[in-house]
Amino acid sequence: MDLKNDVKYVKGVGPNRVVLLNKLGIYTLEDLITYFPRDYEDRSKPKLISELVDGEEALVKGFVVSRMLELKVRKNLVIYKLIIRDETGPCTITWYNQPYLKRMFTVGNEYSFYGKVSKKGNRVEMASPVYDSAETSKNTGKIIPIYPLTYKLSQTTLRQIIETGLNAVEGELEETLPEYLRKEYNLLNINNAIHNIHFPQEFVDFKKARTRFVFEELLGMQLALLKLKTQYTQEKVGIKFDENVKISDVINDLPFSLTKAQLRVLEEIDNNMESPKTMNRLLQGDVGSGKTIVSVIAAYKAVRSGYQVAIMAPTAILATQHLESFSEVLGKYGIRCELLTSSVTKKNKDDILERLQNGEIDVLIGTHAILEDNVIFKNLGLVVTDEQHRFGVRQRSKIAAKGNNPDVLVMTATPIPRTLALILYGDLDISIIDELPPNRKKIETYAVKTSMAERVNNFVKQQIGEGRQAYIVCPLVEENEEIDAKSVIELAEDYKNNVFKDYRVEYIHGKMRPKEKDEIMQKFKDGEIDILISTTVIEVGVNVPNASIMIVENSERFGLAQLHQLRGRVGRGDYQSYCILKFNGGSDVVRQRMKIMQDTNNGFVIAEKDLELRGSGEFFGTRQHGIPEFKIANLFEDMPTLQTVQALAIKIIDEDPELKEEKNAPLKKIVDKKFGDRIEI
Repeated sequence: MDLKNDVKYVKGVGPNRVVLLNKLGIYTLEDLITYFPRDYEDRSKPKLISELVDGEEALVKGFVVSRMLELKVRKNLVIYKLIIRDETGPCTITWYNQPYLKRMFTVGNEYSFYGKVSKKGNRVEMASPVYDSAETSKNTGKIIPIYPLTYKLSQTTLRQIIETGLNAVEGELEETLPEYLRKEYNLLNINNAIHNIHFPQEFVDFKKARTRFVFEELLGMQLALLKLKTQYTQEKVGIKFDENVKISDVINDLPFSLTKAQLRVLEEIDNNMESPKTMNRLLQGDVGSGKTIVSVIAAYKAVRSGYQVAIMAPTAILATQHLESFSEVLGKYGIRCELLTSSVTKKNKDDILERLQNGEIDVLIGTHAILEDNVIFKNLGLVVTDEQHRFGVRQRSKIAAKGNNPDVLVMTATPIPRTLALILYGDLDISIIDELPPNRKKIETYAVKTSMAERVNNFVKQQIGEGRQAYIVCPLVEENEEIDAKSVIELAEDYKNNVFKDYRVEYIHGKMRPKEKDEIMQKFKDGEIDILISTTVIEVGVNVPNASIMIVENSERFGLAQLHQLRGRVGRGDYQSYCILKFNGGSDVVRQRMKIMQDTNNGFVIAEKDLELRGSGEFFGTRQHGIPEFKIANLFEDMPTLQTVQALAIKIIDEDPELKEEKNAPLKKIVDKKFGDRIEI
């Protein structure tokens, strides 16, 4: 039994299902059995029909007392009705467009049904339930795991495939946690835990299994971060930049004043650069707080001390934007800046690479293209990566390897609560710019129900009439039957051909080729598009000063931190800007979250709240931050465990820095497996 086996060899997985499983990130048998449920339904305790409550999901047992009734409502709608009864009364069960059900039930036999109850007076109904006969318990009679899904893959199918996968490995998984830790912290063994996380008999079984996996996941992360930190700080002799190069020369020349927070952060960076120890600093700053100018000033110090600087941005358009900012400030000091992206022609690229190697380029700004092996610096002294969550630790290390222990500055516009930042970026020192420049206008934020769509559309038209531009953001690229959110493509068609047919409307999403995305963003920036419909690909710092309105569709589906990022795309020019959050559903949490967005523009306050309301999995959105994806841990809920394993990780690394002792061999495997391509351990 090899956990690395392709999932296509699991019984019940055909060629079509492999594609769907791959969409969920399930490629191997190991991926399958560690694809953890997001929730559970307790279908183990039946209720009497008389006890059912309107709106709840419940399990009932009853005898069928009628034949299946078939009602043709219209061309594509047929309703099937069945009446069941227990000792307390009858219940009508309904399904839609499922003719095969006519032969599934026998009058007089007992069945179990689990579904949503509708109760009006004494009339009880249950719509589209799952069911079992008295002899089977495939869908009912137990605690059922609920998994995150993709379009065209049902819960039942995924559950069966996972169950088959678990049967294939039953009792044979190799233990991944050292025995001494399992004993000390009273943790389940791996084989019990993996079964109970998917198919617990009781909720207490699931809790024990979850505790074990959360412990393992967080311990692995903490050990790896500590390893990184010790690698960085093992008295590697870094660069001691020239203390006679004064950053105040640039600061005093700027046409605007820096904030106190910017000056404080620059002082921290200046001290780092003048010390012989290598700088590894995370610079956090809210959208629009002025992180770029801080990196420009740090670049000045590096170049004037005789070194080159690499600035790495996640997209070509952002890299181009940086080139403008850097050239504008540094050009007057004779500092030569150049741009390297994948769209540069071969002839130009060869020329750039040659000048870079000769030391004729001082500051090279670019995308992933900078990571290529043929990009050779003469004397790299400072590396700045922008928007940390688009670059992992590995890329940071790769670019730093192009110099001799250069200083590294990582910038992110995603505010993370400080307690969390210290844990997640255990390998970096942290600086925070926590105030906005005084000239920034507050972005007016309104949360509105989708029923107000027409008023919102008229407001957009009015803004465009005044010469502004608008973003419209929605959560999905394709329609998904599980989620009734409008897809980008469908929305764009409707807006282009109907609602905004008199305006220039384009759409952009993450599945497009990078070149195509950059072209559309450039056209929007140049004012050739009035309305840009997009997924969250636009959340990274592109600067379009003329865009004054941000509409977010289905905003209840986004994290607060993400909404705050999106809001930061507007309000970059001289005009009053607006962010309109359209939402569905009136749950307390949704209302609470919308209120926070309306009440504050402070990203750090929002981040704390987001973490509290949604937990870390949601907080970090999709694949952000270059930190590993958490499969099961939730950093808000599991903070006590995190604190426990943090102290434990420090103790383990103190006693066994290379994890060479036999008792720690399983831990070395965890770290290698999770971070093997990022750190040498």
